[in-house]
Amino acid sequence: MTIAQSLAEMLRDARTVISDQQDLINNPQLGDKHLAGKVVLDQAIAKYSKDTGVDPRKLDPASREGRLLRAMMAAIVEVVDDNQPTINEKGTGFKGFIPAVFARLVAESFDQLAKGEAEVKVTAPLELVRNRKARPDPWETQVIEKRFLDPAWPAGKPFSAEVETNGRPAFRVMVPEYYVESCLACHGSPKGQMDVTGYPKEGGKLNDLGAVISITLYH
Repeated sequence: MTIAQSLAEMLRDARTVISDQQDLINNPQLGDKHLAGKVVLDQAIAKYSKDTGVDPRKLDPASREGRLLRAMMAAIVEVVDDNQPTINEKGTGFKGFIPAVFARLVAESFDQLAKGEAEVKVTAPLELVRNRKARPDPWETQVIEKRFLDPAWPAGKPFSAEVETNGRPAFRVMVPEYYVESCLACHGSPKGQMDVTGYPKEGGKLNDLGAVISITLYH
C-alpha cells in the first residue's frame, strides 16, 4: 500500500504542476517556456516532499519503492521532454497538453519503464471516460460502482485487494479523485456544452468523483 500510494502521490503532484502551468503552456506569445522535464519534476518533488515529509530522491534505489518511484519520475521527465515542440509552439494558444493527457502519457511511459513489475492507469466511472485506453476493467468498474460511488464511502479512502490480473497474482490499489474548481472548466456545467478540448462537458460538480488512479503491483 505504501508503494502504491507513493506512486499515486508523485503522479498527482506532477499533474498539479502541469495544471498550474496551463496559462504558461498556452501562451501564444512565448516560444521557449523553460518548462523542461527536470523543471516539472523538481516542482513535483517539492510538492511530494511537502505532502509526505519524504524526499523521494533519498529512498533506497535498490528497494521496490525506490525503484518504482524512480521509474515514475523518469516517466514524468520523458513525457514533458517529448512534448517540448508542442509546449513551446509560438503563435498557438491552446496546446492540448492538459493534465489528463499528461497523466495518461506518464502512466503509459511508466508501464514501459516498470517492465512488467507494475502498472498505473488513470481511469474513471465509465460514463466519464473520454479515451478508450482509460476505460476501467471489470474489477475497476466493480470497485468504482460498489464502493467509490456509494455515498457512505469515506472521501479519498483507497481500496485494495489481491486480484489475479493478466494471469498473474497482483496487489491492486484504487485511489479515488474528486473534481476541484480547475476541473470544472472542462467537466462542469452546462452539461453537453463543448469544452476547450472539443468534448461535451459532463455536468460535474465540485467534489464529485471524477477519476481514479489504479495501480497494479505484480507479485
